Amino acid sequence: MMYKAEIPYGAYWSTPYAKWQGSLANLNSIEFAAHVAKAELEKRSIDPASFDYGVLGTTVPQKHSFYGLPWFMGQIGAGGVGGPTINQACATGVRCVLAAAQEIESGMASCVMSVAADRTSNGPHIYYPRPDAPGGTGDHENWVMENFSCDPLGGHSMLQTAENVAAKHQISTAEQHDVVLRRTEQYAAALDDKCAFQERYMTLPFDVPDPRYRKVSASLHGDEGITDSSQEGLSKLRPVLPTGTVTFGGQTHPADGNSAIVVTTSDKARELRRDDGIRVRLLGFGLSRVDLAHMPEAPIPAARNALDQAETDIQHIDCVKTHNPFAVNDIVFSRQTGFDVLKMNNFGCSLIWGHPQGPTGVRSIIELIEELKQRGGGTGLFTGCAAGDTAMAVVLQVTEG
Repeated sequence: MMYKAEIPYGAYWSTPYAKWQGSLANLNSIEFAAHVAKAELEKRSIDPASFDYGVLGTTVPQKHSFYGLPWFMGQIGAGGVGGPTINQACATGVRCVLAAAQEIESGMASCVMSVAADRTSNGPHIYYPRPDAPGGTGDHENWVMENFSCDPLGGHSMLQTAENVAAKHQISTAEQHDVVLRRTEQYAAALDDKCAFQERYMTLPFDVPDPRYRKVSASLHGDEGITDSSQEGLSKLRPVLPTGTVTFGGQTHPADGNSAIVVTTSDKARELRRDDGIRVRLLGFGLSRVDLAHMPEAPIPAARNALDQAETDIQHIDCVKTHNPFAVNDIVFSRQTGFDVLKMNNFGCSLIWGHPQGPTGVRSIIELIEELKQRGGGTGLFTGCAAGDTAMAVVLQVTEG
């Protein structure tokens, strides 16, 4: 399938991702995303009046997030534009791009601002009143911490899903650490020549505003909180669970940040793209859900569904990016699809630069586009798992001329 919607080459961006309780921990994620979008749109000479629809992906509630997308669009100067606010856990990024594409496909929009923003740091502590409970005492939860640690359907943690898949497919700690070392090496390539690859879509150095957006509180020269893993360092780690295989080195870390992609009609894409010779087309999307507590397997059927819609197969895919909260994800994906695990995730992935939930997939799609552009074009796949043993995937094509 060839969608009508296109991504104007260069009409996307991402902040650096900052570690848990790091430099972005005190910023309302929606206000911060609007602050960034205003500057990035101006940098690309894109008038906010160009947009006739918007999609906001966010998974961690912030103050005033009830107003969602309309609030965001109003802050960037597109006050007459509406649209949904989406939460599909870690698959939110792909869902936002699909929602934008579907609106264009139906003829209901021509230029869509698709943005994802989250702050896992300082997540809300929520109280749910229960007047009928003994003493009127309600329920409460720490939105981020408790949902990381417990799927209400099975009572298991996300880490346990990785261990279940590792046991099922006999994936060892050593094999996981080999993947971590390769991903560390691939990420380092994105930092070559003063972060030349990342500067294609990221403003560096990045000025971090104070919470009132009146002054600069810090400056980031790249992602914050990256662990430069080594064979020696990984060998000293023991599995987090006593009888498990996954170490802290074999999994991602929570992070903060935002990422955005403009999705338009082909005519509008010609107006907005940075390089008139580059075209980015959407070919297929896929959704899947696998057995309870087997989340790292979910990207495989999601990818197959996206490939089917794109009328292609993995043998014709030039580049693969994944959301890999665990190294286990990439290993089982490679075994089941045949795509070389060492060739996936060039220039970076969430295993290394962290996981701010909603924005993660958006940044991965952006990096996929830039990798394909660097190689002279081709077809790419992004796939990533999400809470509830689900996943989403997208196939896109970058062409020159």
